[in-house]
Amino acid sequence: MKTHMQAAVVEQFGKPLVLKELAIPTPGPGQVLVKTEACGVCHTDLHATNGDWPLKPGLPFTPGHEGIGIVAALGAGVTAVKEGDRIGVPWLYSACGHCEYCLAAREPVCAEAQFGGYTKNGGFAEYIVADPNYVAHIPAGLAAREAAPLICAGITSYKGIKETQARPGEWVVISGVGGLGHLGIQYAKAMGLQVCAVDIDDGKLAHAKRLGADAVVNANDGDPIAAVIRATGGGAHGVLITAPSLGAFKQGVGMTRKCGTCVLVGLPPGEFPTPLFDVVANCITIRGSFVGNRRDMAEALAFAADGKVRADIELQPLSAINNVFQRLGHGDVPSRVVLEFASH
Repeated sequence: MKTHMQAAVVEQFGKPLVLKELAIPTPGPGQVLVKTEACGVCHTDLHATNGDWPLKPGLPFTPGHEGIGIVAALGAGVTAVKEGDRIGVPWLYSACGHCEYCLAAREPVCAEAQFGGYTKNGGFAEYIVADPNYVAHIPAGLAAREAAPLICAGITSYKGIKETQARPGEWVVISGVGGLGHLGIQYAKAMGLQVCAVDIDDGKLAHAKRLGADAVVNANDGDPIAAVIRATGGGAHGVLITAPSLGAFKQGVGMTRKCGTCVLVGLPPGEFPTPLFDVVANCITIRGSFVGNRRDMAEALAFAADGKVRADIELQPLSAINNVFQRLGHGDVPSRVVLEFASH
């Protein structure tokens, strides 16, 4: 029986991760042990490793909040999952379950929420300890490598589109055709929406067309706001901003139709530039959206299990993580990187 596992550990903010041999953890009461099959790599992991955000993880820690694997052992009293189940250990690692937000299915904003690969050790390791009440249940027929990006990029883009409250047949703008945006286009089409994709890269916009976008706009060509208003006949009913750029945020509000909703999920540093007169006079709603709840997770995975949504993935071993982070920092990752673990 294996007693040790490999993990990629952050020992100092801003420094390369260290590959270490650690003891395989034992699940305590109410916990499960997951044998990792695959773990997606997210821009948030890079922020975590650099200590970019006001609330920093405690050092040392193991990043990764897109870990998918098989339940290998159960702690005392666990009934929500059983050994052999394929589950995901997402960003929302756990919550209190009884505050006003948890009771309203808003558990991602629970004051006691814990976050995978941030406040709890995550999926850049061969085994993960998880809270079975908050894991993602991976539908049969969805491979671990395919599911990994969906439990973060997938749920985040899907929930963001839901938060625009756009109805079937209406227009949504997906700003940024990256890890989130390429999934957002597919979710929006599966939800019956018309999609206008916005990016600064013609290659990504060509990909957006292949994924089903009804219109595409290059934000570097002329006036992108005017182009979107033309393409959508007056602006989009919903705008989802996934691009981590303040310019995209400013343009997103201008692309929003009167009485429409602009949803923010990208996290560029800085203050959000808002044209107040336009927001007030056009009755625009600006809304932040943070991952999604457990119901959103089940819905996001069901679309993929039905073959309606598929993440573009690039497979890498855990040993390549520092190279992957370097590329991520330079915007040199066209799809979603998934770390795949060899089965023992």
